[in-house]
Amino acid sequence: MEWLLIAVALFLAFGNGANDNFKGFATVWGSDTLNYRQALTLATLATVAGSLASLMLAGTLVQQFTGAGLVPDAVASAPAFIVSVAGGAAVTVLLATRLGFPVSTTHALVGGLVGAGLAQSEGAVHFDRLASAFLLPLLVSPMVAAGFGMLAHRLIRLHPAEKDCACLIAPTQTLMPAADGALVSGSSALSIVLASDAACERLETPVRVSVSRSLDRLHVLSAMSICFARGVNDTPKLMALFVAANFLNAQVSITVVAVVMAVGGILFARQVAETMSQRVTRMDHAQGLAANLITAALVLFASRIGMPVSTTHVALGSIAAVGASAKTLNWHTLSNVLLSWVVTLPFALIVAAATFRVLQAVA
Repeated sequence: MEWLLIAVALFLAFGNGANDNFKGFATVWGSDTLNYRQALTLATLATVAGSLASLMLAGTLVQQFTGAGLVPDAVASAPAFIVSVAGGAAVTVLLATRLGFPVSTTHALVGGLVGAGLAQSEGAVHFDRLASAFLLPLLVSPMVAAGFGMLAHRLIRLHPAEKDCACLIAPTQTLMPAADGALVSGSSALSIVLASDAACERLETPVRVSVSRSLDRLHVLSAMSICFARGVNDTPKLMALFVAANFLNAQVSITVVAVVMAVGGILFARQVAETMSQRVTRMDHAQGLAANLITAALVLFASRIGMPVSTTHVALGSIAAVGASAKTLNWHTLSNVLLSWVVTLPFALIVAAATFRVLQAVA
């Protein structure tokens, strides 16, 4: 059973990396700031860094996703229960990844916890705890992200896009006629000109600051912050499977989960990346930066206070809100993604319950 638990937990970590690792860079690839390979490399590095930092930043989440408080402690520590939870979540996430749907591993794990709990002979699930500690944050977080996304787009519109470069024009020496007809030397004053990038490039200036290029750099940094935040938020949930079984210590669990998540993302992130980057909406660097900063801030805040939000829900909430405000949102794609969110929890619940029944039968 221990080896089966390890295999299923690693299976889930692999699926999590495949479905989630690239999501922070969805706006970066979608706005053509970086190509896919560059974005995937940075996303992987930032996710691994977040995973390694999660032990210090998100210890509360480990306890929540062991099932403690949601089911009796004796149930939560049983190997068959843990295998069922991981199996239900893993099958759900990998199937969604294969179909190109960006779903929430958090949602899948909650479904697995409930399904395995209900499959017990006593059906031991504390539904009040389920509603307050799990379902409420998962429902509220994308709405909060969407609200901030609409506000961010309104602020972006205040910036004139045609003047995104500041050029410093140096003083120039000229000859000017004096009162007596002679020519004297004169100079123009130092000046700053705001113009488009193309116009600034035609000017011979000693200093030129491109706002768009600066925003591109900030955009990439914001994407890395999301991947870092996701690593912080998701790794404890996966690590909890090992901790609940008292099989591996926290440091080893985190390292193993981080490596397997990275491999899953490198090998199978492309389909989900295409959905979030190119099918939901297309945005420029300023819109992408705004959406990313909202996502990173909300996920890190939630991780710090032990709230199990979904990076997927928060990221797509902010992206969709910015796209809707800019009138570039693909409503058909969004509706399919939202449907996959609705299906995630009950599907994981059914798979986890069935897995538990099978394990009981063969035990």
